[in-house]
Amino acid sequence: MKQINLKKDQDRLRDKFLKSGVKMTGPETIYFSKDIKIGKNVTIEPYVVFGPKVKIGSNVLIRSFSHLENCIVKDKVEIGPYARIRPNTVLEKGSKVGNFVEIKKSKIGKNSKVNHLTYIGDTNIGKNVNVDLAIIVGGYNSSNTTHLVELTSETTKNTFFINSANKILLDKSIKHFDIISKKEIITKNFLPKRKHKVLLTSGASCPDIILENIIIKLAKIHDIKIDQKKLVKDFELRYQQ
Repeated sequence: MKQINLKKDQDRLRDKFLKSGVKMTGPETIYFSKDIKIGKNVTIEPYVVFGPKVKIGSNVLIRSFSHLENCIVKDKVEIGPYARIRPNTVLEKGSKVGNFVEIKKSKIGKNSKVNHLTYIGDTNIGKNVNVDLAIIVGGYNSSNTTHLVELTSETTKNTFFINSANKILLDKSIKHFDIISKKEIITKNFLPKRKHKVLLTSGASCPDIILENIIIKLAKIHDIKIDQKKLVKDFELRYQQ
């Protein structure tokens, strides 16, 4: 009896969305949560599963065998095939998530792309980031962090991949990992002489202490005094929210 009721609920939801203009290929293979919200001109391919608390914008394409739960998908987004969008993820307008990509507790910025075979976790990737240089922190063997470097490099020419504060030298040089040659290289005078903005982000498993030390190192180079206790407290509060 429970299976019969489940089928009736799914048939009712499928019929509801088909009548509202959602385009479905193989609707009998698509499963909806009762609380899902879907915008206009959305296309859903076969074998897509929607868990609870999913909001879909307009002009969205969700390809086959994708699974979404507790996430926000804004307008003109393309997902899949075989993508997994896990809780507390936001896909901003025009972003694209490719095949075999898993994203958890992250924000993918406007028009950004996560192409394929990638895990993104606990990360905020902004849109067309307006910064002078970017420092990405994490293990050189991490596919997650490497893809962060690739994404950031698309919008920020001066992107540096390091694994500790020791890679930033007091002579304003930086020893960073080149993902093409798979070797560390040194760039001299990597900091602009004029006033500048620095983007600092890291892979999901990067310890906070490494980011704290990098901020302290950059502040020392710029002759800026910072309250280290407050800095640590700010990091702690980030995880309590």
